[in-house]
Amino acid sequence: LSLAFILKIHNNNNRDHVDRPQGARILTLYFYLSDVREGGETYFPKLNNVKVKPKKGRAVLWPSVLPDTILEDERTVHGSYPVLSEDKKYGANAFIHLRNT
Repeated sequence: LSLAFILKIHNNNNRDHVDRPQGARILTLYFYLSDVREGGETYFPKLNNVKVKPKKGRAVLWPSVLPDTILEDERTVHGSYPVLSEDKKYGANAFIHLRNT
């Protein structure tokens, strides 16, 4: 298996949003809704290997674009390690766009 497959690395910015009324996705907020004893970390491979452990009530916020632009911030590509315990990982995303429409 490739590292990209294991981590499911992706960026939350969608180029199609730029032309929509709401504009580019500028921030992503991810809420952890459950505890996970082992695995399941959100991983940012281009940000000094930052890993966020799933913990109920925790949230992580990251930019989807570079400052003062609508260009993707490649540093915030991210993925998720598989859950290694019998726990379930639940979460919710909130996407903040350039314009309020």
